[in-house]
Amino acid sequence: MTKTSLITPVLIAGCVILMISFAVRASFGVFQIPIAEEFGWLRSDFSLAIAIQNLAWGIGQPLFGALAERFGDRRAIVAGALLYAAGLVLSAYAVTPGQHQLLAILVGFGIAGTGFGVILAIVGRASSAENRSMALGIATAAGSAGQVFGAPTAEWLLQSYHWQTVFIIFAVVILATLAALPFLRSPALASKQELEESMGQVLVRAFKDPSYTLIFLGFFSCGYQLAFITAHFPAFVTELCSPIDAGGILADIGITTTSALGAVSIAVIGLFNIVGTLTAGYLGKRYTKKYLLFAIYVGRTIAAAAFIMNDITPFSVLLFSAVMGSLWLATVPLTSGLVAHIYGIRYMGTLYGVVFLSHQIGGFLGVWLGGRMYDLNGDYTLVWWIGVGVGAFSAIVHLPIRERVMAVGQPA
Repeated sequence: MTKTSLITPVLIAGCVILMISFAVRASFGVFQIPIAEEFGWLRSDFSLAIAIQNLAWGIGQPLFGALAERFGDRRAIVAGALLYAAGLVLSAYAVTPGQHQLLAILVGFGIAGTGFGVILAIVGRASSAENRSMALGIATAAGSAGQVFGAPTAEWLLQSYHWQTVFIIFAVVILATLAALPFLRSPALASKQELEESMGQVLVRAFKDPSYTLIFLGFFSCGYQLAFITAHFPAFVTELCSPIDAGGILADIGITTTSALGAVSIAVIGLFNIVGTLTAGYLGKRYTKKYLLFAIYVGRTIAAAAFIMNDITPFSVLLFSAVMGSLWLATVPLTSGLVAHIYGIRYMGTLYGVVFLSHQIGGFLGVWLGGRMYDLNGDYTLVWWIGVGVGAFSAIVHLPIRERVMAVGQPA
């Protein structure tokens, strides 16, 4: 295995951890109705727990990135997995909205320790400059693969087990990912100049650079749209989609209810996301990343507007899921690659973690507003149109970014 090989043990191990972590994360929307119905909660109660989870994930991402760069990648991942599992187990015994919301902080920090910020930094450092964009795309696609089976697996398990038991099963699965740790030995491919520069110096340079601010702002809508859809789309489809045709193709393959269609729609998004992220990783090596990001956000904006303006049918649900899926996490290898390209890979985990905080602030608002507006208005229409608006905003703010390598000590 040469240093320039694309597929390495580091990449494979990173993909396994991301796949499992995101399979569990993508399933929380499936629990929206069962938990609310059992305790008689408002939709916004459990939505706020998921929203807090997203915010904690965002706050934890730069912290875990710095922890990994200071004490080692694998220690950061172990800490993340333990917090993730503890949050799930304790949530299984929570009986009030406040308890779920508090424990969501543990789950969010757990996702941060086993998610993109830490794993993509490891993969980025272990990849040559030639292969980095594609390697980041493959790792991101692994998270999408987890989404393919995460929500349907949760739906399937809920047919046989209470939701509390499913949470505990998921906790055990998260801990099992630690078996991949021995393979996560990432060489330090940073330049001598990057190694001599402190984290504080790199952060100051980035914070003074208007392009870094634009990247931060642009990632907001990605989090808003993804978190809103992940948390609320299964319930949205269950309640608003026209009935499944008993004699149709969906019924023939076992999708007989709109609740099953809602879970499958998340899987469809994940399936098409694999293609989208791999394509983004491939194109990111050959074309200007900021223009690719502009195109992705424009595509999302058009897809979301067209979907909500037309009747919600099983066909439109699956079509929207396929289109949105192809654009879903395609932003991640491009955004993380943009950060690595401009500011170097030595402190990529921390720098991308700060940018990811914007993503998760958007995620918090998308999930929380979804539940809040549903309780106030009885539907998701307003929240959906806000997502259309912020998507257009993100497309625009990527255009002025200066996509050039910032040398060590170079002023912004």
